[in-house]
Amino acid sequence: MGTETKSNSYTGQISTSGGNPKVMKDSLSLVQRQQQSHLNDISLNSSTTNTTNSIQTESERQATAAAEPPHYHHNHHHHYHHHPEEDKNSCDKRPKHHQLDTKEAIVPFVPIFVEESDVIQGATDILKVIRPNWDLTHVEFKKFTDGITNKLVGCFHQPSLKLNDENGDATYTGTNNAHNCLPCVQSENDDENDNENDSPLGIKSDAKHNRQRDGSPVQYSDNVVLVRVYGNKTDLLIDRKAETQNFLLLHTYGLAPSLYATFKNGLVYEYVPGNTLNTESVLCPDIWPLVARRMAEMHRVVKKKGDAKPMPMIWRKTQSFLDLVPERFSDAEKHKRVKETFLPISRLREEFNNLYKYLEALQSPIVFSHNDLLLGNVIYTKSMNAVNFIDYEYADYNFQAFDIGNHFAEMCGVDEVDYTRYPKREFQLKWLRVYLESYLQRTNILSDEVEQLYVQVNQFALAAHIFWTVWSLLQAEHSTIDFDYVGYAFLRYNEYLARKEEFLSLTASKTNE
Repeated sequence: MGTETKSNSYTGQISTSGGNPKVMKDSLSLVQRQQQSHLNDISLNSSTTNTTNSIQTESERQATAAAEPPHYHHNHHHHYHHHPEEDKNSCDKRPKHHQLDTKEAIVPFVPIFVEESDVIQGATDILKVIRPNWDLTHVEFKKFTDGITNKLVGCFHQPSLKLNDENGDATYTGTNNAHNCLPCVQSENDDENDNENDSPLGIKSDAKHNRQRDGSPVQYSDNVVLVRVYGNKTDLLIDRKAETQNFLLLHTYGLAPSLYATFKNGLVYEYVPGNTLNTESVLCPDIWPLVARRMAEMHRVVKKKGDAKPMPMIWRKTQSFLDLVPERFSDAEKHKRVKETFLPISRLREEFNNLYKYLEALQSPIVFSHNDLLLGNVIYTKSMNAVNFIDYEYADYNFQAFDIGNHFAEMCGVDEVDYTRYPKREFQLKWLRVYLESYLQRTNILSDEVEQLYVQVNQFALAAHIFWTVWSLLQAEHSTIDFDYVGYAFLRYNEYLARKEEFLSLTASKTNE
């Protein structure tokens, strides 16, 4: 659920209507926090009169920032569930799986601050700098989100390109509302069977829908750019610098789209067509194996330079969040609601610390994980029979079983949370076998291996519940979004309490298979 900004940073899956927590597990919050990390230090106008010649690389910007007072960042960064990662959708050719220093990648930094109240003008100013050859009279802008956390604008450059306005403003699942569908880019030369759009917008362009024969990712369209504007104060929970580095790192492995540029309060990146998953499609036999293999690929191949023995994200991030939860909430009504169950916060810290000590002893492998794989952060592109993950706010090294257990917990819904949807044992065993075949790169997976992972995954799902509980309490205090974060905190914590005894009593069944 990490993406309150959890959408595409990640993906905004949080309900904006207020009241009962419904989509909160999505990435809305994540996106907002990530976006804010660079937002507060800069207050330039959107005008780009003098920006074209002042474009910098990301490394130059960071070098400059190092000499300035640091932003208020917490290690790593969601829901910020955080949030388009594509195995085959990146623009640049994927190198063979070897460690690549992401600092080598040149990502332009545009010294522009985009006002949330005028994102179209801000996107126009950005395009003047990064796409100087575009005729702006032939660019059509589409707002995919309405600013619950992050704001996402699609910029379509093509004189003949028409948008289907019958749908009104759409929501791009790669950014603020993970439960909505992504717009689709479709080539007019697609085979008849692929003619069905991957999204309801019916957008056509020169997108390439086939993977290159060498397996490297392809660019969907040179004529579409996504501009994501960070929500207010989202840097409290999300480290924007780490998010950018994760974006670049995953792209080198073909697991994320191209990052075209950064600006003072946002990112510009490649558009990836498809639909986000829902509670039905995530169980579809044509789709769930793609998710299992995609996660296994990330866990197996991604390596960060210099991280010989990394600290698991779930420990570091949860402790950071716990440190930030106030003992007295500024809103008296919220304080009254949380006081009995969650305060003093030392009680929740002790609960988590005891659980962590138990989980650590399971010796689940530490791998580079997404950590916020709610349904809205998984994009299915039917025409390519592929899935991609989006929103990297929480991406970091973590226990393998946490990433899977968190995904299973997120199968319980985005629009409405219903924990009776938690995947049954039979489905989990099938999913985990497919995962292990890809992760271990062999087909003779023993039943004992599947059983052991099954136990670990469900026990780590408990840690996911506590993590998003604490995240929700922080959101309740700091977020300006109209969503019942306190209610969501109770949803997650109540599920933790309801499942704790059942999951901790699980033991791997020994078989001779």
